[in-house]
Amino acid sequence: MSSQVQSQGSVSADLVDGGTVSRGTQADWNAYASEYDLLSDHNPEYRALQRDFEAFLATIETPDRIVDIGGGTGNYTQIAARCCPGSAIRLVEPHEGMIAVARRKLSDFRNITYDTATLESVDAPGTADLVVCVHALYTMPDPDRRLADLRRLLRPGGWLYLIDLGRRLDVKDWRAYLFSHLRREHGVFRALRILWQSREIAKQNTAIERAQTEGVYRTHTAEEFASAVTAAGFDIHRQETVYRGYSDLIVARARA
Repeated sequence: MSSQVQSQGSVSADLVDGGTVSRGTQADWNAYASEYDLLSDHNPEYRALQRDFEAFLATIETPDRIVDIGGGTGNYTQIAARCCPGSAIRLVEPHEGMIAVARRKLSDFRNITYDTATLESVDAPGTADLVVCVHALYTMPDPDRRLADLRRLLRPGGWLYLIDLGRRLDVKDWRAYLFSHLRREHGVFRALRILWQSREIAKQNTAIERAQTEGVYRTHTAEEFASAVTAAGFDIHRQETVYRGYSDLIVARARA
């Protein structure tokens, strides 16, 4: 990690700004882990991203080696393992709470290895055919350098499937959206129960929003994001604004 920023799972981090050091709040990803999969169960926007990834896998030659960076509880690793049973898949997730959930959930798959390294310390240059990084890059110190690290992992021509949160996470907007969806699907009382069960998600999303406001987690426009990806050594094949306009999806190939 950068000497100016503590590990991603810490509650606070040092942020250097104009030569002074200030304190900034971050999400507690280990606390988030216990309820994180409620997203895949009840958030239609999250499920739409998962379907997009599965559809993407069907369009490319089956990768020999897949690396899921910041893979959390393994939702995208699970899709890759199911769709590409012959691939060697490496789930990289530095937070013990997240990766513990992933290990339990994915225990039936034999083509997955687990790594608690941070992205910059992953030592496998030029070996991956596909790198996946979903809603993780924005939490890392110096995202531009981390994009270069993603490029470092890929062979020339290898694929990058990248989704990142670019705009400030409006927790009230998301709560209203999810309650409306859940009420239609399950009725008022069940909707309220699900929101109660997912209160840790709301708490950590509030921390994310605060960290973005304080500049600890970087935000970007779609144009800025595309420019950074290109500068890191990728040719963009597809770019979309997703997740109700909050995130950007880029599918790119590593330039030789």
